Amino acid sequence: MTRTLPPFIARLDKPVLAAFGCIVLLLLVGSLYSSSFLSPEYLLKQLQVASFLGLIATGMMLVILLGQIDLSVPWVVTVGGMMSTAAAGWGPLGEALAIPFGILCGMAMGLISGFGVAYLRVPSMIFTLGMNAVAQGLMVIRTGGFAPQDHTTDMMHFLATGASILQIPNALFVWAAVAAGAVFILTRTTYGRAVYAIGNRERAAYLSGLPTQRVMMLAFMASGGLSAFAGVLLAGYSTKAYQSMGDPYLLPAVAAVVLGGTNILGGRGSYIGTIAGVILITLLQSILSVMQIDEAGRQLIYGSVIIGMLLVYGRQKKAS
Repeated sequence: MTRTLPPFIARLDKPVLAAFGCIVLLLLVGSLYSSSFLSPEYLLKQLQVASFLGLIATGMMLVILLGQIDLSVPWVVTVGGMMSTAAAGWGPLGEALAIPFGILCGMAMGLISGFGVAYLRVPSMIFTLGMNAVAQGLMVIRTGGFAPQDHTTDMMHFLATGASILQIPNALFVWAAVAAGAVFILTRTTYGRAVYAIGNRERAAYLSGLPTQRVMMLAFMASGGLSAFAGVLLAGYSTKAYQSMGDPYLLPAVAAVVLGGTNILGGRGSYIGTIAGVILITLLQSILSVMQIDEAGRQLIYGSVIIGMLLVYGRQKKAS
């Protein structure tokens, strides 16, 4: 007598199941190093930290599903944090507009990247790397190379560090709202179907009448806006913005998306996998921190994970 899996589990890709399996394994390993690793308070703290990475990974997933990459994440995150705190210093109106202003700055950076990739046909790896350098130069010019003296708003601090309902971090609710929107767009809208179609075969999608250039540009705008939003929350979390605040998030964001089963060549992936990847990377960071492995070692591990996943899943054929 054969035993069938529940429909929900049966629909999950092998990489997604592997990611959830690794999460369980990391929880068990972490509990060996610290007795408080499995406590509700500690797990909620990890989910709060994961929320910042989750926002960035959401935008990164949209871009990767198209078969592209966004390497401007580090300094777009910094742009979001610095410009929102700068707006907060403009008085009451600036404080009210600080969060949307930071997000809009990130969307503007994403718009430029999207235009360059979609309309000028510059490879995304090259163009977004250039945009990252441009964003870095702009922020260095603005601050003179020193830490800015701007401050965060109460709302930024509340969203990043507060806990309103059942002591659940507000940042987790923010990520949940963004995740719900991403799932709806990818599974229930024409835009989501177009993203998958372009990732599978851009030329076929174009010949079928899909506005491929517009879809690409919107995806890069979303990536820029979400990265900047993460920068806003990070500024609220640390009560200030600072140089290179987004540097630690590029490799983890790519690793989270790839670990979650999204094909690096585009066209295949589910958001539940990205959620699993984000939680996995966050727990891995926590364990590496407990084990006192330095940043260089962590970057080595992230890079090895990405290469390993590419070797296992990256060579799979796209859906026809």
